[in-house]
Amino acid sequence: MKRDGVPIVVSAASGTGKTSLCRRLLETLSHVERSVSFTTRAPRGVEVNGVDYHFVDDEQFDRMIADGELLEWAAVFGKRYGTSERAVRDQLAAGVDVFLDIDVQGGLQIRDRFPDAILIFLLPPSMDELRRRLSNRGTESMDAVQRRLSEARREITHAQAYDFLVINDDFDKAAADLRAVIISARLRVARNGAAIAELLDEGSVRA
Repeated sequence: MKRDGVPIVVSAASGTGKTSLCRRLLETLSHVERSVSFTTRAPRGVEVNGVDYHFVDDEQFDRMIADGELLEWAAVFGKRYGTSERAVRDQLAAGVDVFLDIDVQGGLQIRDRFPDAILIFLLPPSMDELRRRLSNRGTESMDAVQRRLSEARREITHAQAYDFLVINDDFDKAAADLRAVIISARLRVARNGAAIAELLDEGSVRA
C-alpha cells in the first residue's frame, strides 16, 4: 500500500553532533531521503555543492523568496538557509519521508505547513560539554564560540515546541534513540488510517 511521505525535522544547536547523527540515520533507515538546503554561505572544508548544500548568492536567494520557491527559510549568523518546496513535495508524493536538518526557525515553519511533520530536537548532555565541543573544533574564535553558545540557549528554549527530545551524550545510543523515534512515529494509527480502511474494504468485498 502506497502512502505519502512525512517531513522529519531534526534541529539542534551547533556542536551538538546533528550532522553525524543524521548521517547515521540515513544509513540505517529505508524510505527516507535528505533534503539538501540552499544557503548563501560559502562551502566549508570538503563540502560539495548539491550534496551538502546548494550554494547560491544573495541575489538568487532573494529571487527564490520572491518567486515562492522556498518551503521555509531562516537567517543564521548572517547567512540564509532555505528548503525547496518543489523538491520536498515531489519526494513526499513519491512516498518518501523527507529528512530536514534545519534550525528551529525553519522547523516551526515546517510544522505550520505540515501539521503531521515529526519534529525532533537534539540536545547536548550539558552546556559545558557543548562549549568543549565547539572549542575543540578549532575553526572559530572564542568570541564566535560565545555567540554560538548564546544562540544555543535561545534555540533550546524552543525545544518544548517539538515532539521528541534526544540527548546526544553517547553517540550510538543517541543514534538508536533517533531511529526508534522515527519508526514509532511512522506506526502511529493516525498515519495508517488508509491501511485500516483497505482491510475493511477487503473484508466487505469478501462478505
